[in-house]
Amino acid sequence: MKADGWALATSPRNGLLAVFLPGFRIRARGPFRLHCSNARRLLARIKRAPDDDGARRRGPVAGRQRGRAEDLICSRLRGIKRPRQRQRRRIANEDEVEIVSARGAAMGRRVGIVAALVCALLWGCCIEAQALGGGAGEDGAGRGRLGLDNGLARTPPMGWNSWNFFNCFIDETVIFETASALVFTGLADLGYNYVNIDDCWAELERDAHGNLVPRAATFPSGIKALADHVHGLGLKLGIYSDAGFLTCQKQPGSLGYEIQDARTFASWEVDYLKYDNCYNDKSRPESRYPVMRNALNASGRAIFFSMCEWGKDDPATWAAPVGNSWRTTEDIRDTWRSMTKIADENDRWASFAGPGGWNDPDMLEVGNGGMSLDEYRSHFSVWALMKAPLLIGCDVRNMSAEVLAILSNKEVIDVNQDSLGVQGRRVLRSPVWWLGNNVQVWSGPLSGDRTVLLLWNRSKKAFNIKASWSDIGLPSGTPVTVRDLWKHETWDGNSVDEIEVKVQGHTSQMFILTPLSRTPRVSSS
Repeated sequence: MKADGWALATSPRNGLLAVFLPGFRIRARGPFRLHCSNARRLLARIKRAPDDDGARRRGPVAGRQRGRAEDLICSRLRGIKRPRQRQRRRIANEDEVEIVSARGAAMGRRVGIVAALVCALLWGCCIEAQALGGGAGEDGAGRGRLGLDNGLARTPPMGWNSWNFFNCFIDETVIFETASALVFTGLADLGYNYVNIDDCWAELERDAHGNLVPRAATFPSGIKALADHVHGLGLKLGIYSDAGFLTCQKQPGSLGYEIQDARTFASWEVDYLKYDNCYNDKSRPESRYPVMRNALNASGRAIFFSMCEWGKDDPATWAAPVGNSWRTTEDIRDTWRSMTKIADENDRWASFAGPGGWNDPDMLEVGNGGMSLDEYRSHFSVWALMKAPLLIGCDVRNMSAEVLAILSNKEVIDVNQDSLGVQGRRVLRSPVWWLGNNVQVWSGPLSGDRTVLLLWNRSKKAFNIKASWSDIGLPSGTPVTVRDLWKHETWDGNSVDEIEVKVQGHTSQMFILTPLSRTPRVSSS
């Protein structure tokens, strides 16, 4: 685990493992300190989940909960003996050690108890109320704040990014061919118009004037020539930099060079900047990212500003005036577990997204081979419903017809690009989902009084999933037509109170519900 031993207390899962599994081992980096002062610092760091209106809970109830939690955790800690001095020295002198002694295991179990109690007090009710609070009203029920006013991102961006498939193995030929493939496959006509170069495009040193320089070996024509070619196809070019001294792959970062680099990007006619967070000066992202925003605004060119600080400082709560999108999660991996975990993390911030500024749960993995086609359909469906940027991460030059069919489903894309701009969210899940029947209902309002509905079975076996109108913000008895977005069929007859469908394991079904007459939405919270 990262940081000190208190990292355990921020993970309910690890805390419970330490309680119930005597052999559970704790990995710690740095000194493992157990003091009441640490407890209070931990509690100060724990951020409450936002309510639907985006505000954090305040007042005497929250204060009493925090005070009781502090008293509880400190009283528990008074009964825990410190590790032996010899063991503390060993921990302090090694990068990573494994506490395997009987005393360490007992201590881990006690800290696990405290962790579970703290998390229950401070997280449980608030997170569940936010996550399962029901569908938004017609106005979005806190539909999100107007983002950075540079005229961009009125709907979530769509395009392609090089990192998920190519990593550092990119060159101008890959970019030229990818841009052509987007046009040839018809993806460009569907809105995939950004062609984004990720890390590893620059030389390892700036030139004598301090300018970024494209790698001569891989981009001999230069970025401006690449931009001209991409623009000639009717597309837009994106590039990558970092709010640190170096990028994640150790090419020059833009920290301290923001104005110069923004002018360089504008002179190359770049349209999109992904701005990472590696090798920084340890200052808060809230102070570093606005510097590049100001530089872009002063560059004379409208450049989409994609903030990638991995959700570390809850950017959804402060980034709307700064960027056009902000990463809310860690990097995605091409696995079902990673994809579903990231969807849940991004869902927490649904009320902060809106036209001009979007929550970004990272790029699509559709077509990279780590999931089944059914799992990729679910991945694409929930990203579209969450109004996430739809940035393809596979090799579009060589993708299969089945992958192309997923990425080019116009009915699903239209959900993502809907003009109302309200992020859909999870409104219901099975009460005992941890026992294996993890079925969920996700929903959100669309323009024209419509509602998008996703019935998502994250279990391994088939289950019937039912969504009542009260779950998704429709008045009881409202007759609706039901459109299946993957079968491209409209159901015979009308539904008036609920929908129930059998959904196979690791799959989902996605619908649009259209009332037969205009009916005000109701809050189901």
